[in-house]
Amino acid sequence: MNIVAVIQARMGSTRLPGKVLKKIKNKLVLDYVIERLQFCENLNNIVIATTTSEKDDILQQYATNKSISYFRGSKDDVLSRYYHASKKYGADQIVRITSDCPLIDPYIVDKIIKKHIEKKVDYTANTVERTFPRGLDVEIFTFDALEESYKNANQQYQREHVTPYIREHPEKFKLQNLEAKGKLLRPDIRITLDTQEDFELIKQIVSHFDDITFNAEDIIDFLDANPELLEINKNIEQKELRE
Repeated sequence: MNIVAVIQARMGSTRLPGKVLKKIKNKLVLDYVIERLQFCENLNNIVIATTTSEKDDILQQYATNKSISYFRGSKDDVLSRYYHASKKYGADQIVRITSDCPLIDPYIVDKIIKKHIEKKVDYTANTVERTFPRGLDVEIFTFDALEESYKNANQQYQREHVTPYIREHPEKFKLQNLEAKGKLLRPDIRITLDTQEDFELIKQIVSHFDDITFNAEDIIDFLDANPELLEINKNIEQKELRE
């Protein structure tokens, strides 16, 4: 079974242009996403899925320099981009990660993959009902479900967001949601990267730790010990369209 993480990324973010290549300490935002995913035990490959826009040439160069697989496709039809990227790399199961999650937790990713495979479902996520902090978002789905979505989704939002068609058709697909428990049950925390305020908070978090091996519980402990940091981006409203 070929389990592939596909990271959607582009330079043309409307709220914070070029955010994926912003630097925190000695690494770029995209470095954190990829290097943290590389700790996952259940991934066979990691693919950067960017657009054919000229401004995203730099992301192709980044992937080449890092020896990371990449695919370039439609800017607006992200579903198409995912489908063709997954087909190119022979994915049987696709883990959808967005580049605005530099603090993604490999343990949570592995847990979701394991639950998905064990239950033999078409789609598993931790976002159908939000219980985890925003910024630890993971979805995994079968290539067959992706292909059916690619062929049948006909609404713009279904193609921009990749997975609505799957979630909206429980009569076609077996769906499940992983809910946070214990310390991770913190939907009030926002550690995604969409605005300058988000970037300032993530910089504070990353700068606190000596390396990138810290996990979601470590982040929550740090924020609980320094609650004033949550004031930095508390007024940011989440955009529905992810990069």
